[in-house]
Amino acid sequence: MIRAVLVLTLVAGLGLGLGLYVTAGRAAGPIITIEAPTSLVGRESTFAATIEAPDNALNAVNAVIEQDGRRYTLFSLDQPGDGQMSQAGADRVRVRRQFDRRSHPNLVAGEARILVTATRPVFFGWREVASEAEAVVEVRLDPPRIEVRSDFHYVNHGGSELVVYRVTPSDAESAVRVGDRFYPGYPVSSVGADSPADASLRMAFFALSYDQDLGTPVEIVATDAAGNEGTASFDYRVFPRDFRRSEIPLSDGFLRRVVPAIVDRAPELADERLEQDTAVAELVDLYLFINGPLRESNRAKVAALADLTSEQMLWDGAFRQLANTAVQSGFADHRTYVHDGDDIDQQVHLGFDLASTANAAVRAANGGTVLFAEYLGIFGNCVVVDHGMGLQSLYAHLSSINVSVGESVESDSVLGQSGQTGLAGGDHLHFAMLLQGRPVTPVEWWDPHWIEDRIIRKLRPQGAE
Repeated sequence: MIRAVLVLTLVAGLGLGLGLYVTAGRAAGPIITIEAPTSLVGRESTFAATIEAPDNALNAVNAVIEQDGRRYTLFSLDQPGDGQMSQAGADRVRVRRQFDRRSHPNLVAGEARILVTATRPVFFGWREVASEAEAVVEVRLDPPRIEVRSDFHYVNHGGSELVVYRVTPSDAESAVRVGDRFYPGYPVSSVGADSPADASLRMAFFALSYDQDLGTPVEIVATDAAGNEGTASFDYRVFPRDFRRSEIPLSDGFLRRVVPAIVDRAPELADERLEQDTAVAELVDLYLFINGPLRESNRAKVAALADLTSEQMLWDGAFRQLANTAVQSGFADHRTYVHDGDDIDQQVHLGFDLASTANAAVRAANGGTVLFAEYLGIFGNCVVVDHGMGLQSLYAHLSSINVSVGESVESDSVLGQSGQTGLAGGDHLHFAMLLQGRPVTPVEWWDPHWIEDRIIRKLRPQGAE
């Protein structure tokens, strides 16, 4: 009887164990998510995937790229090679590997499949369960092609220029690279309703900034959706410009007028409290902050408006200098600030100071959309108008503002009245032209002959004007 019970117990135990063994085999395998690539593979690509399993217990992880029936390893848990595995959560790991033409020379242009498999142990390690995930991708190995369509590119130091080119494929992102600065290209079709429909034609305004060396390299660069990069050089000639130097005397009266007014409205100086008898030395220290760090902060805020530019050309013809104005200061003048006989600061003036009569009507230099219309530190009451394709104009020190953000303006629309708000010594307009947020000399944009020769002449052969 005892033997029979033992046999029955053993059989029941084996049956239970077999049932658990079979059930364990039906457990869910690791959760695999392919993060990259999911659509395109370029000459240089990144493979990344996450694998989720209880306690990160994994027996195997293998990733391959499959093409024409052949498999090429991207990652293996047994032999990670150039791959890396990192913790991505309590029950999740991430695997990652860079691969390119050198590591995978047999890849060719066309369709391929990313396949990731992973197994985890179950039933005390006696069994394992597996999962797999895949992504169908396109392999692109050729860099974008660039064909320059314009000629006679003349760049004044601190000035602007235009280049017209064709980029293939037409969905590639492109720009003119001037040293470490980029000036995006825009479709020529964005010029106007009568422009050509050729999606591959691009135009890019670019500049050699006042603070860049005359020998700074200039080239067109294009990057397709797979990350492949192509470059093209083009003929250009750089002309040097002499930037003026001047001294700006700072009187105690000037400091007592402008410093408290800016301190009261600058968030960066919210902790400062000034009295009527505040010592001049303290005013000088605050002025140095205003003329230095606050100036840079204000400029950065203006530069960031370039991200909001329209892809359409919103302006027409030459820009207009404020009527009946005398130029008090020019573009890129190097200023030395003097107080009580001592040089206390140096800055570069990046616009034109234009003076006429007090509270003169300040008009838009050309058509566009208002992007900014409020008080801004050293600029005082300030308006920025977007003219499209990265081109913007700035109007500062206004006594009042007549427009609001989002408003469309035409050439000669009244934006406000001139004044002396911000860091201004008297009633005048500080006018600046910006290209992708970087100041350029306005003189060229005021000149109808320059507009014709540098811009319209290049667009006309493309069927756009």
